[in-house]
Amino acid sequence: MTKRKPPKAADEAFYAAAAQEPPLPDAGDPLALFAAWLKDAEASEPNDPNSMALATADGSGLPDVRMVLLKGVDARGFVFYTNTESAKGLHLAAGAKAALLFHWKSLRRQVRVRGPVERVTDAEADAYFATRPRGSQIGAWASDQSRAMSDRLALERRVAEYALKFGVKPVPRPPHWSGYRVLPLGIEFWRDRPFRLHERLAFTRPAPDKPWTVARLFP
Repeated sequence: MTKRKPPKAADEAFYAAAAQEPPLPDAGDPLALFAAWLKDAEASEPNDPNSMALATADGSGLPDVRMVLLKGVDARGFVFYTNTESAKGLHLAAGAKAALLFHWKSLRRQVRVRGPVERVTDAEADAYFATRPRGSQIGAWASDQSRAMSDRLALERRVAEYALKFGVKPVPRPPHWSGYRVLPLGIEFWRDRPFRLHERLAFTRPAPDKPWTVARLFP
């Protein structure tokens, strides 16, 4: 039997502080709690505090997951942007449901989200696309995301072609590029606690326009 290593000093300090924290509030708006946690992550995570794992499934039900960036969150849900003809875009066209996972290692916290997915409006997509760096805008035109290419040169050639096409003019949003909003039916908050007796608080609702119910879960 392998002996469990004693906790590091950093672990001991973390768990000592955690023991003094009150339990998560089991009332109120989970999206407000998420916003507070995201703000904490922005202050402590070294890279991309808005990164999240996005899980979808293909037509056969086989799941797939990848990292994307959260680009907006409000009372309606969680927004990300992508090529609508990519693998995830095709999955969402076939079955408009998804799951998200945020994991903030510096805080020892995670949030899980599940729900149906809807496309953002053209106005929302246009507004966000206009804020992207010009290179990213051109890349959205040049990349047939998730599809096979002959070699790297093929991509670089397409980038050069679109850069020449648009010149110094504003780059419009491609018709195959937009955003998706995950409308949460479930949001679960997880905090690391001593002896793996972690804290889990799960908010659920039957539909996006219904009130939340909350339950504390065994770790």
